[in-house]
Amino acid sequence: MAAERLFAEHGISAVPLRDIGVEAGQRNHAAVQYHFGDRDAVVRAIMESRGGQSEVVRTDLVAGLMAGGVVPGVSDVVDAFVRPLAIHIQPDNHYLAFLSLYITEEGGYEGLGTGVHTGASVITLRALLPRLVPEIPEAVLDERWWVTLTSAVHTLARYQAGQSKGVRTVKIDVLIADLVAYLSAGLTAPIVAGDPRVAVPD
Repeated sequence: MAAERLFAEHGISAVPLRDIGVEAGQRNHAAVQYHFGDRDAVVRAIMESRGGQSEVVRTDLVAGLMAGGVVPGVSDVVDAFVRPLAIHIQPDNHYLAFLSLYITEEGGYEGLGTGVHTGASVITLRALLPRLVPEIPEAVLDERWWVTLTSAVHTLARYQAGQSKGVRTVKIDVLIADLVAYLSAGLTAPIVAGDPRVAVPD
């Protein structure tokens, strides 16, 4: 996908639609603008396509978590978010690098707005957390969840970039297990004393 690769290499805001048409081999260099209209529409198309692939995998994982009457743990929730992202660590798949840059440009995962960047499965995972960590105030949990999503994307993108450059690193299953453990610990960490988001009893 020409647009995905160019965005991943140069940043979303730095790539003219004309360059995407040239890279895609379009004789009419205005074809991309004619088809999509603007850069935001190209971005949405990438996220709908690649995000949809992750959503299929994640939906199955979430269904497994909800089946059998067993209450999942925080690490199960985090794993169900992280693992479907890792399917994009493939040759000629630039989605993680693209998404990592997009998140940075938009000021965090929450800056992407609602819709295609999450999907119903991610919303379901987030909804499970208050029951699993009731001692964490909602405002704090919300911020930690955004950090979890953002950190997962950046970590996997960095891993893939290292792979492409021949950097020796751990196997992907080891990385995912350690990343899930790390992010789960962050979600359940004790509240910092004096955090203004924590309600003080009268």
